[in-house]
Amino acid sequence: MDVPRGVKLGVDVGMARVGVALCDPDGVLATPLKTLKRDQKKNSDIRVLARMAVEHAAVQVFVGLPRSLRGSETASTTMARDYAEHLAVELARSAPGVAVRLIDERLTTVSAHRALHESGLDGRKHRQVVDQVAAADILQQALDMQKSLQRDVGMAVGHGSRPDSTDLD
Repeated sequence: MDVPRGVKLGVDVGMARVGVALCDPDGVLATPLKTLKRDQKKNSDIRVLARMAVEHAAVQVFVGLPRSLRGSETASTTMARDYAEHLAVELARSAPGVAVRLIDERLTTVSAHRALHESGLDGRKHRQVVDQVAAADILQQALDMQKSLQRDVGMAVGHGSRPDSTDLD
């Protein structure tokens, strides 16, 4: 399978916030874009994210799949899978053809905090951007793997499907 060319989004899902990043059409560099307030009751953040995918003409969305350090599933893993499934349903309505893929994201938030600290950003301001930076890390990891392997990476999420977890890369 060829790697799709075009803008791609990276998503870091949390209980309170959702970080979003995007890359250039050539898939070279992921950059932080926005932090959305999580709305678990009305899913308005999912609709906003779908609109962002349309506005930026995204071809793929990579949602980070948090696992334990041992690779086992956690409550956060289930939350991310459910979020990705809801996003895939919304994108099927508003932006057919935009693929949603899950990508292993162990330690991205930890590395995002470290990078922000090393950049000299005040610790109190981390919360405002850490989710965006973590989303950029997730996306950059996916881009680098796509380039290295010369194929698509992650686990496809589709409306009504429950993908096999063996293709996480």
